[in-house]
Amino acid sequence: MNSLIGTYECKADAKGRFMLPAALKKQLLPVIQNGFVLKRAVFQPCLELYPLKEWEGLMQKINKLNRFKKKNNDFIRRFTAGVKVVEVDASGRLLMPKDLTVFAGILNELVVSSAVNIIEIWDKGNYEKAIDDAAVDFADLVEEVMGQDDNDDGIS
Repeated sequence: MNSLIGTYECKADAKGRFMLPAALKKQLLPVIQNGFVLKRAVFQPCLELYPLKEWEGLMQKINKLNRFKKKNNDFIRRFTAGVKVVEVDASGRLLMPKDLTVFAGILNELVVSSAVNIIEIWDKGNYEKAIDDAAVDFADLVEEVMGQDDNDDGIS
């Protein structure tokens, strides 16, 4: 799957459903019929939406862990806690289960943001705070992560 692009503001209804933004839905057309996996994010108070094929690839890596090591079992249990299979309904809506919306603090207004091959779903206020908090250190982070001269291909 190609990288996803875009950040969109949406509203959730009382049942926790939101309309998948048309531009994002168009990008997801090749995988939308297979469904998605929705889970808690590891580092942030948001949800991560994986196209099923992306999730299966990740699970293949995780399945290689030695389950006779306690830390591996603990990791798997925590990483997959609250994982749900979800689908886009005929109206183009996605249902976020209550336990996951509570984890992410999602009330009504939310942000759906592409993160390369997955989608992050945030409460709007939490998203704006995370972006503002990260802005101060972003230049240093860019330099540290992307400023490596390991593969000098002449691109700057």
